Amino acid sequence: MSYIPPSDGVYVPDPDPDPNPTPAGQQELNSTASDEQQIQGEVERVAFHRQTSGYCVLKVKISGSQDLVNVIGSVVSILPGECVHATGRWENHSTYGTQFKAKSIDITMPITGIEWYLGSGLIKGIGPEIAKRLVNAFGDNVIAKTPERLTEIEGIGAILASRIEAAWTDQKEIRDIMVFLHSHRVGTAALAVRICKTYGADAIRLVSEDPYRLARDLRGVGFLTADKIAENFGVCKTSEHRLRAGLQYALTIENGRGHCGVPEEHLLLEASYLLGIPAHLLTEALEAEIRDHWLVAEKIGDQMFVFPPHLQRAEQVIADRLSTLRRGRLPWERIDADAAIPMVEASLGVTLADSQRNAVAVALRSKVMVITGGPGVGKTTILNSILHILAARGVTVALAAPTGRAARRMSETTGMEAKTIHRLLEFDPTNHIFNRSDAQPLECDLLVIDETSMVDVPLMASLLKAIPDGAAVILVGDVDQLPSVGPGQVLADIIAAKIVPVAKLTEVFRQAADSRILTNAHRINRGEMPDLMLSSDEIADFYFIDADEPITAIAKIVEEVTNRIPNRFGLDPIRDVQVLCPTNIGPVGTKSLNNQLQAVLNPGHLNQPCVGQHNVIYRVGDKVMQIVNNYEKDVFNGDIGFITAIDTVTSELTIDFGGSTVVYMLGELGNLVPAYATTIHKSQGSEYSAIVIPIMTSHRIMLTRRLLYTAVTRGKKLVVLVGQRKAIEMAVAGGLDQRRWSKLRERLMAARR
Repeated sequence: MSYIPPSDGVYVPDPDPDPNPTPAGQQELNSTASDEQQIQGEVERVAFHRQTSGYCVLKVKISGSQDLVNVIGSVVSILPGECVHATGRWENHSTYGTQFKAKSIDITMPITGIEWYLGSGLIKGIGPEIAKRLVNAFGDNVIAKTPERLTEIEGIGAILASRIEAAWTDQKEIRDIMVFLHSHRVGTAALAVRICKTYGADAIRLVSEDPYRLARDLRGVGFLTADKIAENFGVCKTSEHRLRAGLQYALTIENGRGHCGVPEEHLLLEASYLLGIPAHLLTEALEAEIRDHWLVAEKIGDQMFVFPPHLQRAEQVIADRLSTLRRGRLPWERIDADAAIPMVEASLGVTLADSQRNAVAVALRSKVMVITGGPGVGKTTILNSILHILAARGVTVALAAPTGRAARRMSETTGMEAKTIHRLLEFDPTNHIFNRSDAQPLECDLLVIDETSMVDVPLMASLLKAIPDGAAVILVGDVDQLPSVGPGQVLADIIAAKIVPVAKLTEVFRQAADSRILTNAHRINRGEMPDLMLSSDEIADFYFIDADEPITAIAKIVEEVTNRIPNRFGLDPIRDVQVLCPTNIGPVGTKSLNNQLQAVLNPGHLNQPCVGQHNVIYRVGDKVMQIVNNYEKDVFNGDIGFITAIDTVTSELTIDFGGSTVVYMLGELGNLVPAYATTIHKSQGSEYSAIVIPIMTSHRIMLTRRLLYTAVTRGKKLVVLVGQRKAIEMAVAGGLDQRRWSKLRERLMAARR
């Protein structure tokens, strides 16, 4: 049979479907696990339903989350808003990626707000199953009316009963907010806690009066959640509250794409599309936002741009601080580079090239400096030489990098302690501020920041504010790699503004030139095709494996990771080999490949404990990644760990992050994703012994020279490209990413004068 894909990515069958279809190509793909699985949630939309056969395609919001998944199966009748319990298997469609193929779909009674609260994880030891037993046995008021009967429920002993009763009393405000959110079909337990902390006893009244205040007042709470509550309250689509919040939402989306500000006309059009209303209705709302200082308007050239105030201020801080720092006196006495360099060469056992000697000499006489260049050009050698010379003169040095992985690598290459920028600035997770600032600056004579291309505008502003006026700064990074995930392109703008000396290294040294990884990386960066002409029988560090179709690519990737690379190079398939994808979605995206790789590398067995959330099952031995910064647990976005223990009784999961053991509750699993495969963006600042890169023409929207260059330079010992030669040509010919909208370069140039 054939499938006709609508615009939203849900596939709809042809007019005469098989009542129990198997998607095309599904025979070649495996599910997440060999046993049947279960999901439950609320039907957001019925994409397709044929009454004669019952065959349906449903968009289902999984219970306890905002995730929407495709569920395919059969049911006599189904309506949006109904709750379903489906039994079946997760599968990977050759075009649409992960979906749940249901053997049976049961329409269930929706859970109550109290059941949702009890099963949310806020009460340690209670999960959804015990919550359901409690409510089914005694109703919503069981704890308030008959707490002594809690122990009648299987799985609840005296200690747990006491804990439940205490939480029922202590968490009254949070419980009421959760019931309120549930009645409006939005929110999570974590959101309820944050609303309670922000608004206290007035929470429900304030949210009812203006739901959009959630998007403004609570960090991380989006417009869509507020809009859903407002819709259920009957708030008009063209209300001023909605229009102003919608403009903020549209600008936030653009900030998420890396832009600090956007042209005014572009913002109005984006907000118009997102809100589903004419753009001209938004003009007055935009003027009100600017008048009330919620947004800032500034010209860049002849065009008016709109900025969120915090990014406009952050750009100006960067320009002002760099201007101040570069004009100050050096914190060390003048050093004769001609005398110091031969001494450091002898001490370190290296011979510096002319370009490297010049970079060291400039650094010794500069208050602020940039060192940039690709792999194999000697950035580490230069940095070690500078640090060695200055350490001999008693200069106090601080080293930092944007991520924990980059900081650890910096420590290994320099032999000195390096910290994450957040740790260096002593981030306070409770108040969400840095303790180190202009009021309490860092205590160092020299600050060196590695992987500076990853540092966004807000973080660079906070960092520069904390540097004392008398200190020197060296920014190290590869400006040709992907820019920061957050807004701005700080390193590129600093270099382009010519406000400080820049050592741009291009010479690839002999040892590095022997590596096909590095030579091909530089070819890609120059806009040339990498050398793909290598027999698979030859031993080298760079290979290309042809695969014209997604199903073929998946099979070859799995074979490379699980068999060929471990057998040929002696590498561990889980700890040493990393798959790096251009995107999360699609059959050759991270979600699909994680399912495939887990099924082979860690399939589990009948009696092995496991925990699941949505379409993911976690087992002991799984490789996982933290996807948000968690300062209390001391784990950060992009950190990779391995599950070492699972306790199904307490719903706890223990993960080893490079020797640091961290415990997660079931409700915190949303902060993790499987990490057998991850995106190239998430790999920034990391190096892996071996990497496998899927590259298909289906990735065309993501294929740029910078993306491929960044991916290839993540591999230390081995890089394997799997896919289509045409896709590689598209990436290489695609040039560099379009410049992000920002005024930082102009502000820096103004500060230079």
